[in-house]
Amino acid sequence: MTNPATTTTEHDGTVSGRPGVRDVIPGAGPALRPGERATLRLRDDGEDEPARYAPEWLQLREPADAAARSYDLLDPLRIRLANLPRRAGGFVIHDIGCGTGSMGRWLAPRLDGAQHWVLHDRDPYLLHFAAVASPRSAADGSHVTVETRRGDVARLTPEALSGASLVTASALLDVLDREEIEALAAACAGAGCTALLTLSVAGRVELSEPHPLDREIMEAFNAHQRRGGMLGPDAVNVAAEVFAEHGATVRINPSPWRLGAGDASLIEQWLRGWVGAAVEERPELAPRAEEYLDSRLEACAAGKLRVVVHHSDLLALCRPVDGVA
Repeated sequence: MTNPATTTTEHDGTVSGRPGVRDVIPGAGPALRPGERATLRLRDDGEDEPARYAPEWLQLREPADAAARSYDLLDPLRIRLANLPRRAGGFVIHDIGCGTGSMGRWLAPRLDGAQHWVLHDRDPYLLHFAAVASPRSAADGSHVTVETRRGDVARLTPEALSGASLVTASALLDVLDREEIEALAAACAGAGCTALLTLSVAGRVELSEPHPLDREIMEAFNAHQRRGGMLGPDAVNVAAEVFAEHGATVRINPSPWRLGAGDASLIEQWLRGWVGAAVEERPELAPRAEEYLDSRLEACAAGKLRVVVHHSDLLALCRPVDGVA
């Protein structure tokens, strides 16, 4: 799934330069600026732009995200956390680019033990939403507390993560370049904390019924994801390599969205953003893409469209700095 920034709209609701792509929720279209994630500034360029993820988009995708996340990574994560030294305040978990806090709502109730979540985002409204809607109890009834920080992934250092048990993120890796992933891995390794980085695009989409334009749209979208040095669908493999170079044990599991008739609203928004990004990358697709999008949206409205959007979850078990396994 793309990690999009806001789209530019004309007054009639048409997304500029993308025929047929109308009424897109801000945040459901492609990133306009390489290296800029909607709710987390990736580079400190001195600008104070408004947030680009609409809460409506984050809320719309949350159930699909929750169903997609890899449960198979939870057991090795639990084992690692159980072997860490106990702290009075419990585990400290940093959620990078937290958005509305969906990762905390999914993960905190699945882990035993007291937890203190540090929510990082550049959007104060989303930080407030995430804090208010955060879970208050762990799986065993232990207390869960939350604090918020307006933040920037470029500022993550071992010192910033001092005392952290775990770093989490959703839909983040694919909007980073290699240097930024190396900085993230170095910060986690330097602090000796595990990383659970979920829902990174894998570059593969399956739709029913197959259409001759599916592959062209997918390839153009993947090229769009790689703009400006961003790693897009290559990010998970690069991250696995980089974390391993820092001594981490890495596991990658699939975490696909499997969308059907009950997900019509999400499919519609995803389709508009997916096709729109492809056309932005390859404008010559526009006439055929408009017909393609209309056909797919018609099938979606009729409850006949099924979509699998492939993602990957990565668990990096970094060596604890105190030597505890």
